[in-house]
Amino acid sequence: MNHSYRAVGALLLSLVASFAVQAQESFRIGFVNPDRVLREAQPAKAAQAKLESEFLKRERDLTAQGDALKAASEKFEREAPTLPESQRTQRQRALVDQDREFQRKRREFQEDLNARKNEELQQVYDRANRVVKQVAEAEKYDAILQEAIYINPKHDITEKVIKALNASSAAPAATNGGK
Repeated sequence: MNHSYRAVGALLLSLVASFAVQAQESFRIGFVNPDRVLREAQPAKAAQAKLESEFLKRERDLTAQGDALKAASEKFEREAPTLPESQRTQRQRALVDQDREFQRKRREFQEDLNARKNEELQQVYDRANRVVKQVAEAEKYDAILQEAIYINPKHDITEKVIKALNASSAAPAATNGGK
């Protein structure tokens, strides 16, 4: 899927370039690296920190539960040969039930984390797209691309977008801090 976006981006870039040559006009193209924006922009870092703090306790609980299950399983493996058949079967069933419960909790955790991550990332994407549009309008760009096979670094406006995004996220924090 990502490959098809790149192909479409390359086709779009070549069409735009040929149109610009035919029109004999100056055509400004910019490029934004969305992965870099998500790595370096303060709103993205803040979203990541928020997710980590929100899910840290559950992750620790799951890790502890997994460690306890592993220890119980190892203990069972050591003691199984000396246990009576009925007790061995009973403990084995209990371990299977505990493992099933652990796997269910792990799956729910991952689903919840992914859903929240998508929510937070969508907010960052929305803010970043607004900033990209502001930069494009302010600097009179005709097109801004996010995917391309090759971009000359002189067309890369990612740094400008990151700075503008950081500035826009710092402004509300400064305003709220003064109250």
